[in-house]
Order: sequence, then C-alpha cells, then structure tokens
Amino acid sequence: MTSPASSLVAVKLVHTIVWAFFVVCIIGIPVASSQGHHTLAATLVGVVLLETLVLALNKWSCPLTKIAARYTEDRRPNFDIYLPEWLARHNKLIFGGLFGVGTIFALVRRMV
Repeated sequence: MTSPASSLVAVKLVHTIVWAFFVVCIIGIPVASSQGHHTLAATLVGVVLLETLVLALNKWSCPLTKIAARYTEDRRPNFDIYLPEWLARHNKLIFGGLFGVGTIFALVRRMV
C-alpha cells in the first residue's frame, strides 16, 4: 500500500505534466499560426477549449486537485502541482490571457 505522501507526489507529478502540456498548446497557437499552420493552431485552440470545458464542469477546478486533496490538508495554491506558489495562484489569469491573445492573433492571421 502506498503512503499518502507518495500518492500526493504522484498526483502532483501527473498534474504538472498535464499543466505543461496545456501550456505548450497555448504557446503553440500563435507560433503555429505565425508559421502558416492554421489547422494546427485551430486544433490547439480546440484542445484548450476542451480543457476549459472540463474545468468549467468542475467549478473551475482541475479534477486532479480534488484527488490531491485526499492526501494532504495543505491548501496553498500549489499544494497539488509542482509550480511556484505565485504562478499557481495566478495560473488561470496568466494562461487564460495568453490563450485569448494567442487565439485572437491566430484568427487575425488566418483572415489576412
């Protein structure tokens, strides 16, 4: 049987990997678009929108956060992920903004 501490480490690791995947998707939107890969940019937008739907259906919380909460009483913004506390606290604002700007950029590039 695994300990709560090792289970929390596993959840935090998976959560961090999933987070990094979506960051790559968000950053990839304007990069793909600027290189003329509009279908790829649209696909990345769709992937991020699916994740946004998952968050919305879970009251703007990642399902992995609920799993991590089973293994600790800690509720700091980064208790469930390997990110600096300030980044975990402002994650949705920062990357939501980047997603919005990147998506608008891609739409404008596609129309030009």
